[in-house]
Amino acid sequence: MKATGLRYGWTTGACATAAATAAYTALLTGDFPDPVQITLPRGQRPTFALTRESLRIGAATAAIVKDAGDDPDVTHGAVISVTVRPGGAGITFVAGPGVGTVTKPGLPLPVGEPAINPVPRRMITEHLAAVAALHGGSGDVVVEVAIENGEEIARKTWNPRLGILGGLSILGTTGIVVPYSCSAWIDSIRRGIDVARAAGHQHVAGCTGSTSEQVAAALYDLPADALLDMGDFAGAVLKYLRRHPVPRLTVAGGIGKLSKLADGHLDLHSGRSQVNPDLLATLTALAGGSPALVEQVRTANTALAALHLCQAANLPLGDLIAARALTTALEVLRGAPVTVDIVVIDRAGTIVGRA
Repeated sequence: MKATGLRYGWTTGACATAAATAAYTALLTGDFPDPVQITLPRGQRPTFALTRESLRIGAATAAIVKDAGDDPDVTHGAVISVTVRPGGAGITFVAGPGVGTVTKPGLPLPVGEPAINPVPRRMITEHLAAVAALHGGSGDVVVEVAIENGEEIARKTWNPRLGILGGLSILGTTGIVVPYSCSAWIDSIRRGIDVARAAGHQHVAGCTGSTSEQVAAALYDLPADALLDMGDFAGAVLKYLRRHPVPRLTVAGGIGKLSKLADGHLDLHSGRSQVNPDLLATLTALAGGSPALVEQVRTANTALAALHLCQAANLPLGDLIAARALTTALEVLRGAPVTVDIVVIDRAGTIVGRA
């Protein structure tokens, strides 16, 4: 599948559903369908080749290599395997090696459950029911999902902070990975807010990177699960908090990204928004900068260079950027009961502006 020249991929949930379907079919018939076809929530019917299969007395395992298409997904190329064996009443989900377990409230699964999200569970359940009906099975099975090297890959994700320990999550609502949609990151932001609310935290910090995160944690003595790895997605944090408020929000980040927020941008990625030198020049003028300084700021290569020019003239450009960023944040929150403060830092982690 292609979109604007980029190839779509498949979620871990779609891969797990296909592997489970193949494994249960083999358990009932002795043969693995390869490739195996499934139906996604929106009706698409992709097929998946098996990379590994194993049939033994009382259990069958099928594995699929996840193809994320052209999306830079950390799970691209991961081997997702599912073992199906008789047991229990209905379907019992088990976290195999590399799949995490939920240890904190606030996620869409109870504490102690395997991190196999609701939509993938429903997809697997529906497909195994169809296999049981076709081949005379009871449908009473244990489904163990595993991801090769999943615990190591999970260290590159939000899972440890969200309280999902031991590996990755089985995710996806449509079964399809849209290239560069950043939906997984935005979903992690939302789950981070859910976990912070469930833990009773009254103050969270949305941070653009590790340095700003360290600054916010030290400044306010915030625990790890109150720190949101916002990245470029300021809008995702603000819009979700508008619907699910926490009493206090700190937005912390480098001067370049927060100058974009000050200019009204909610996606701070360099490919999707740019620092506005005219805004920086206007703020410099409002702070009392000379015409010569205003022009220097307007032609500065970066927001940080503009800051250094203003610092040399004892003008608080960082504070003015923070104030404008605060205005943007409050406009997005639309009166939600969230008190906001902005912390602007330079590359060394020095606070250069607050509002």
